[in-house]
Amino acid sequence: MVDGIASTETKHRDSHAGERGKAVFSPPIPAYHDAMETPSQILKVTVWRGGEAGDFATYEVPLKAGQTVLDLLGRIQRELEPSLAYRYSCRAGVCGSCAMTVNGRPRWTCRTLVSEVEEQGNLEIAPLANLPVIKDLVTDMTPFFEKWQKAKGRFYPGDTEKDRFARIRPDDPKRKAIDAAIECIGCGVCFSACDVVKWNDDYLGPAALNRAWSLTNDVRDGGQLERLRAVAGSGGCRACHSQQSCAEHCPKGLNPTAAIAGLKREIFKAALGGKL
Repeated sequence: MVDGIASTETKHRDSHAGERGKAVFSPPIPAYHDAMETPSQILKVTVWRGGEAGDFATYEVPLKAGQTVLDLLGRIQRELEPSLAYRYSCRAGVCGSCAMTVNGRPRWTCRTLVSEVEEQGNLEIAPLANLPVIKDLVTDMTPFFEKWQKAKGRFYPGDTEKDRFARIRPDDPKRKAIDAAIECIGCGVCFSACDVVKWNDDYLGPAALNRAWSLTNDVRDGGQLERLRAVAGSGGCRACHSQQSCAEHCPKGLNPTAAIAGLKREIFKAALGGKL
């Protein structure tokens, strides 16, 4: 494993370059399997292989109780396809790096039980949508984080070392607005689920705008006006269609659509005040 990407240097199989589902790999039966480990069902798992111009390959994998989609990928890599590439780190729903598209829906694979998503013994795993594919299930997150930067998604200190620490009460309305948005870990699930991101290359996306909203409510931040200008353009919060796809798919239960609506209000107030 290198840089969080599970893969090994083995010869590329020609069998995954044909028609969808053409290649089917069956697992060997380990000698140590006993009656307690005997699976009751064999899954047909269709996995994206290759880059942007790749195709799907199908693997037959035993279904076990409590098995996650990430567990399933690990078994495929260990026993059937050592060259399979996918990204993960914590395996505990903390880092978000294992996000992929499972049966057409972006999810964290480490927190997704196979038994809850398989459909009649079939499962499809693909890379996140709206991002370039490096190899197999690994996407290039550069466009995602570049838009985060364009939205001024970092803290700009407003005080100097000579100023006293800001005192912010937990029940302050702005502090509560931050609480509702701050738990984003940048997994890219909302970015993948957003239809506007799909057809509008300039759109900053729900994660970047959600971050901008949390910083807009931070009274210590010194880049408020600059940030509002950054998200007020045609690729900013005005491009959001309020379809709530981001809120529906967010594994953390956040609502970027509400954050974007808050940004629209702040931009409107700043425009009325002649600041924009």
